[in-house]
Amino acid sequence: MTGAAGESRPPRDALRELLRSAEFARAYTLTVIGAMLGTHLIERLMGQTALRTVIAGLAVIGVAVIVARREEISFVRLVPTSLVLLVAWAGASVFWSSDAATSLGRWIAMVGVAVLAVTIGHVRDTLQTVRAFADVARVALWLSLGLEVVSGILIDTPLKIIGIQGNIAQWGPIQGIFGTRNMLGIVAVLALITFLVEWRTHSVRPAVSYLSIALATALALLSASPTVYILAASVGAATVALIIVRAVPARSRAGVQWGLAGLVATVGVVLWVQRSRILELLGATDDLAMRNSLWTLANFYVRMKPVQGWGFFGPWELTEQPFTTINMLLRQRHTTGLNAFVDVLVQLGWVGIVLFVAFAGMALVRSWLDAGERRSVVYAWTPLTLVALGVTSLFESVALYGTGWLLLVVCAVRAGQSRSWRERLDAIGTQRPPG
Repeated sequence: MTGAAGESRPPRDALRELLRSAEFARAYTLTVIGAMLGTHLIERLMGQTALRTVIAGLAVIGVAVIVARREEISFVRLVPTSLVLLVAWAGASVFWSSDAATSLGRWIAMVGVAVLAVTIGHVRDTLQTVRAFADVARVALWLSLGLEVVSGILIDTPLKIIGIQGNIAQWGPIQGIFGTRNMLGIVAVLALITFLVEWRTHSVRPAVSYLSIALATALALLSASPTVYILAASVGAATVALIIVRAVPARSRAGVQWGLAGLVATVGVVLWVQRSRILELLGATDDLAMRNSLWTLANFYVRMKPVQGWGFFGPWELTEQPFTTINMLLRQRHTTGLNAFVDVLVQLGWVGIVLFVAFAGMALVRSWLDAGERRSVVYAWTPLTLVALGVTSLFESVALYGTGWLLLVVCAVRAGQSRSWRERLDAIGTQRPPG
């Protein structure tokens, strides 16, 4: 009996060691990021069921990895409290949703992607996460460019099955493997941030960095998305501000931070007042008019259920209210509110928007302060990525699902590990004498 019991243990031990290994953590991270960046491609080529199966499988593996590493992971620092509250409120909204089954399914998908992000946040450090995202983004952008060349130049035919219109010969707009020009532009800017951090940390050969930066810049421009210019300008301004913060002495840093905060608030007000002029210069006046009509209708429905919202769906369920009526009145087919904050307001009400802003805001403040104090440039990736997601949320709702939601949670987990009440609580626990 003892021999039989002894023979049954090695497979379990081998599996546990595999789940705990650095090689498995790297492979898992690459697979997760690849699945998220390839969401549109997977769904178009294999269907929604295949995509859900991939995410569910990766989430189960993620839980197994966390369990296998439970001795090295602090439970109190596992998940940010603000994330728990936001996800819990979204789950509670299932009970007043017009379609509880669909809403529950979308909420499970939200939790599943959050599990992937939490796992990555605990098995990979910031530099390893940057390297993984850079590696996958390089492949995704090269694949996008290759397919655009095939569609627009070699065969001169749109690849409708994956949403490529074949406009590269006319210098855009192009969509790549991401379905829309806006999504390609957003991914290209996020990749550009990552490639620049990768270059500054000397993580890859200079030639690889230069080529990657050129690729991301070219695809961002070829996307011909007005969002890209606003996003790039915002991230550029945030980068300059962070460089200033890192350069000043520690004793003067707090004053500089407050001064920059006041400057950001002032510039924000000026840009809001001059938004029509700015969008006219960018050639996006018609786009703004369409968005204003959409947001006005969305606000009408927010006033009907201001506190709790209409129930969480993430991307719109077009057969449910209020999405059906909004599209019918606009005579269009929107799948989101084209603004993450508007979507949260409609679906989760004012309680949801407070939780969402608190979740993202605390992550940004923590990561910004951390990046201002740490010597390595790699810590700048987290706040700059959060700035990019925040600005993007004004024009698209990607921060609520897919790659955007994954990166938002990853950044929040990383920020919460270095600046949180949980860190102090954990430190007290480890310093307490035994017995």
